[in-house]
Amino acid sequence: MEGLVRNSAGAAVPGASVVLRGDGAVEKAVTDYGGRFEIPIRGTGEYVLTVEAEGYARSERRLAARAEGLRVEVVVVLSRAVFSESMTVTASRAPARVRDTPASIVSLSSEDLAAAPASPIDEVLRQVPGFTLFRRSGSRTANPTSQGVSLRGIGGSGASRAAVFDDGIPLNDPFGGWIAWGRVPRAALDRIEVVNGGASALYGGSALSGAIALLRREPAAQALALDTSYGTQGTPEASVALAGREGAWGARVAGESFRTDGYIAVPENDRGPVDKEFSSRHDTADVTLEHGEPGKSRVFLRGSYFTESRGNGTPLQKNDTDIRQLAAGADWPSESGALSLRAYTMREKYHQTFSSIAADRRSETLVRAQAVPSDAWGVSAQWTRAVAAHRLVAGLDGREVSGSSDETIFAGAGSSFAQARGTQRSGGLFVEDIWTAGPRWSVTAGVRYDAWKNLDAERNSGPTAEQLTIVRLPDRSETAFDPRLAVLYRAGRGLALTASAYRSFRAPSLNELYRSFRLGNTLTLSNDALAAERLSGGEAGAILSSSDGRIAARASFFWMEISNTIANVTLSVTPSLTTRQRQNLGRTRSRGVEAEAEARVSETVSVAAGYLYADSTVRSFPANRALEGLRVAQVPRNQGSLQVRFHLSPGAFVTLAARAAGDQFEDDENTLSLGKFVVFDALASLPVWRSLEVFVAAENLLDRRYDIARTPVRNTAPPRFVRGGLRLRLGN
Repeated sequence: MEGLVRNSAGAAVPGASVVLRGDGAVEKAVTDYGGRFEIPIRGTGEYVLTVEAEGYARSERRLAARAEGLRVEVVVVLSRAVFSESMTVTASRAPARVRDTPASIVSLSSEDLAAAPASPIDEVLRQVPGFTLFRRSGSRTANPTSQGVSLRGIGGSGASRAAVFDDGIPLNDPFGGWIAWGRVPRAALDRIEVVNGGASALYGGSALSGAIALLRREPAAQALALDTSYGTQGTPEASVALAGREGAWGARVAGESFRTDGYIAVPENDRGPVDKEFSSRHDTADVTLEHGEPGKSRVFLRGSYFTESRGNGTPLQKNDTDIRQLAAGADWPSESGALSLRAYTMREKYHQTFSSIAADRRSETLVRAQAVPSDAWGVSAQWTRAVAAHRLVAGLDGREVSGSSDETIFAGAGSSFAQARGTQRSGGLFVEDIWTAGPRWSVTAGVRYDAWKNLDAERNSGPTAEQLTIVRLPDRSETAFDPRLAVLYRAGRGLALTASAYRSFRAPSLNELYRSFRLGNTLTLSNDALAAERLSGGEAGAILSSSDGRIAARASFFWMEISNTIANVTLSVTPSLTTRQRQNLGRTRSRGVEAEAEARVSETVSVAAGYLYADSTVRSFPANRALEGLRVAQVPRNQGSLQVRFHLSPGAFVTLAARAAGDQFEDDENTLSLGKFVVFDALASLPVWRSLEVFVAAENLLDRRYDIARTPVRNTAPPRFVRGGLRLRLGN
């Protein structure tokens, strides 16, 4: 028998276990890097072919061999296991099945990524309820400083309130905390894991509301992945990942190039001659050299380069980014544990211009030009060990960031110069014990200690960069002690109950402390006196799966209170300018319900749905009692998503998706409302060769122009976006 094992997206499944039973014999095989296998048939009669692979549902079919000396050819298509059967390493820094993990986990497999109608990583993640960026706009056209990630409705900010990792290396911008999603080539991705809820006990200050891990493909031999497409709004894109190996040495090269002419966000009735398209382009490349065998000890060195430029809706508003990074790591797994090391250094240059726009939108005036250089380095180490019924995890990490905001301010016929700069050092130690307390109970207890220090800070200003008045700022430091306790109880077949309590913290970024910015006619000032945010929270939930593995559901009730929440607080409003400043609110609260369900309705139809209700409000702000009781800006109360996938034949499928969000407010005073919306997306993919497929995708099928920002001028979402392309997979 010769066979090919694929997933429903058409990609080969290497390493799958193949068992053939019949005629009193059992034959076994493992698929190669192309998903192929050969297995002998000893005689005629009825046989049962079973195929299993990690992350996929078990496939079993009956076959008949009617004559001797013939070759039988089969194609086996594996459906992804429902999420309760998926593996996760992010939730506890140790591998475990989701059904055995008390944390709230969402896992997007390679099949999910291939079936998603959207291309940018942040747009794919929007199917995860609770995932929000600072604004509703996506990375194709939005300003990069608005790409701060938050989870579970604790409040959007330019700085992320969730940690994002690429192969264990932080992806959060070290100066501003936002995410440059284009830094990780889409073709290099294998899967994404999202951990909801306070995760500082494991991941430190950037994981206030959770953590997101982008996990790359790790081919064991030669492999090629290529995604290329062309879409409306003048949008070409190509992403490639290439791997090769010679003995114990391996090399991987990945790159991506993206361009879009974009669209005009201001509605036609409100726009003027000054309004232009929000456009963007980026290029990224990285090279990885490694020594070792997959699944065994390895060391690697990776160099990466990312460049991006954007037009921000008017002729004078532009920004560009240049990031260079060198990273190294080592992994030493063993039967009883593992040791992992990571280190990186990076240099970034960011530039942006800001303008003042006339009320009739017929002209604009350049008001600020910023240069924001920064340098960063970081290290981390993690050790795991299994001891009897315990799995111990311990580690440490540290980081230093230095940066400045250098502004030329234009006023009338003259100009002046302003600079704010500083250095931030942070580090932490953590330990965790995952205890399997019998067949029904699992207990996870962990604690982390962090220290944060801001030093060498100063504000300088003057008529020119050579004639500055220097104001030294005092050094500041804080510490945090973040425990976490979680329990999972297997109540019965297919039902597990979970509960957890935790604390988290996030130190203000250099961007929040020192860099002001302007969006349209809204100016937001920095604040060098900001204190760290502190979160205390808890949750209780249940994981349910059917006996046949076709249906799985998870639901959680959560409650999180944040003290010293950093928010953009309105100071003054005039017809020509709204001025805000980053300030620490006294206390905010986010509470609600999060639910997710998956079902394989039949061998050809699968359904996935998610929902989040988040009541996020300001509970206390002594400096301005008028804000108490108001909703936290940029957080909708209701979010939901639905995906239906039709598997038409091996490798051919259609995805229909819907995403909805309730109304939310742009501002802290709840005066600028952004309405609710529902959008529909679709993707159809068809194999044209065993490793090549063509696809067509459409986003916002009904062309809904819903609100994404108020500056205070209304900005709307992109119109219907259609793209078509090719996807090639060779090897694994």
